[in-house]
Amino acid sequence: MAIVTTTEMFKKAYDGGYAVGAFNINNMEIIQAITEAAAEAKSPVILQVSAGARKYAKHAYLMALVKAAAEDSGVDFALHLDHGADFEICKSCIDGGFTSVMIDGSHYSFEENIALTKKVVDYAHAHGVVVEGELGKLAGVEDDVKVAEGDELFTDPSEVEEFVTKTGVDSLAIAIGTSHGAYKFKPGVKPHLRFDILEDIMRRIPGFPIVLHGASSVVPEYVTEINACGGKLDDAQGIPEELLRKAASLAVCKINIDSDIRLAMTAGVRRVLSGDPTVFDPRTYLKEGRDEVKKMVLHKINNVLGSNGKA
Repeated sequence: MAIVTTTEMFKKAYDGGYAVGAFNINNMEIIQAITEAAAEAKSPVILQVSAGARKYAKHAYLMALVKAAAEDSGVDFALHLDHGADFEICKSCIDGGFTSVMIDGSHYSFEENIALTKKVVDYAHAHGVVVEGELGKLAGVEDDVKVAEGDELFTDPSEVEEFVTKTGVDSLAIAIGTSHGAYKFKPGVKPHLRFDILEDIMRRIPGFPIVLHGASSVVPEYVTEINACGGKLDDAQGIPEELLRKAASLAVCKINIDSDIRLAMTAGVRRVLSGDPTVFDPRTYLKEGRDEVKKMVLHKINNVLGSNGKA
């Protein structure tokens, strides 16, 4: 099958009241798990690459793995750059075969964010690639993206129409209470999302696809298992899945999931190694990690995103 843009995906998702999962990839096993799950569930899917993952796996290796996954799985999917920091990395990914890029100018002033985003949009659209922009800042840590608690900033709905119009972006990431990493809320704090902001944005730019970053649920079973093997994730707390289901039924067409993939892979690997310390074959423990990632992705597709059967 083919590596496609998100344009048609998002139109169908908006009209159908579901979201497409954007799952971060780092290696062969994770790519296999995601695309096999998507094929089994007959779901659209986005493979998402952070700058850190691209540096770790190298662009050429990732592209070869992604192309192999398209041939092997029979699934159409988008290949997306997550949190592009500047024009140069976006250009490199566009030139290198990505079908979608995110330019994150959220740490700049509103005017600077518009200028940078428009520059990327102009180049991307000339090459048949779609662009995601961002308004607002999420707290937390993901690779090189670090926003200290207290510095996060909810998206201002009064800015979205001007931003979308002036930049020409194809989708918009907003901040309504999600957070990067496994520690999204302090212990004892009830997780919540600002649906009033989302609904205000929907009124201002009707039909426009919205994106949620930092939307892992931090699956409790994985936290428990990792802790049982010596991990220290006692206070980890993510976004409740019922809140994500509600967001997917509204204007949110893309939901980013990274931490849950890392937790699933780690739980599977730790399970094997703690169960038999004599194991030294990577195929043994990485297979278990891959199986856990596939199981988690299937759960998200079928029970959170609602994208099963929509490919």
